[in-house]
Amino acid sequence: MKLCLTCRKRFDDETWECPACGYHPPLRDGCLSFAPDLADENDGFTQEYFDQLIELEAGHFWFRARNKLIIWALQTYFPGVDSFLEVGCGTGFVLSGIRAACPHIRLCGSEIFSRGLQFAQQRSPEVNLFQMDARQIPFSQEFDVVGAFDVLEHIEEDQLVLQQLFQAVKPGGGLIITVPQHRFLWSVVDELSFHKRRYRRIELVTKVEHAGFRLVRTTSFVSLLFPLMLLSRLKQQANQDNLDLMAEYKIGATLQRVLGSILNVERAMIQNGVSFPVGGSLLLIARKV
Repeated sequence: MKLCLTCRKRFDDETWECPACGYHPPLRDGCLSFAPDLADENDGFTQEYFDQLIELEAGHFWFRARNKLIIWALQTYFPGVDSFLEVGCGTGFVLSGIRAACPHIRLCGSEIFSRGLQFAQQRSPEVNLFQMDARQIPFSQEFDVVGAFDVLEHIEEDQLVLQQLFQAVKPGGGLIITVPQHRFLWSVVDELSFHKRRYRRIELVTKVEHAGFRLVRTTSFVSLLFPLMLLSRLKQQANQDNLDLMAEYKIGATLQRVLGSILNVERAMIQNGVSFPVGGSLLLIARKV
């Protein structure tokens, strides 16, 4: 069901014109815009980063590994999924991966920044995209699965976002989330990335359950590389005055292959039931019962 953000009317029409109050969200760059005042600037990120990410994601071991883990989680825990919404889709890298692996799924994506959506449209022109604030989602019981991948940490009101995700998913549907983990890893990298927090596992689980979901599984990832990540953060803290946020993404092809192979081993272990207690990131899977 669609949900009018002006009068809260739920409706199931083909168009987005509210049958109760007549409001229709404007179009911006070909996408419906539900939060136009936040489309160019807000405190959750900076859209200038999208121009660099679009060049780096497809070749970077971490983005590729995360995509494979998300797709595995979607196919394994929600095998009958017909519809999926990604909130905070950025440049559309995750959506393009899901589309390639699961072409039967009706995909939708949202992003608060119009700049990110421009890249997402190029990557996946057939995906339905919205400019939207994750704190106000214009759907009610619409999707089989919803996902937010490294998004919650950018939003102060993360509990509200989880409640909105609960609203958007159908009864019996699912939630997949990834977030940066461990408060002791907080560094200038998080500050430059516009993070509000790094999560403790119990913190995220508690907030997800408080929103109404039932936990299915959690596991850390980027676990086998955790010692290297810790050393990298310590080095960055010591040289924070001259830190280039994108420098850690710009590594050679050989090292990319080596690190990617290690994360492939890690993913195989997760797929075989291992749940890592520590790691740079945290994967959470839950269900709306």
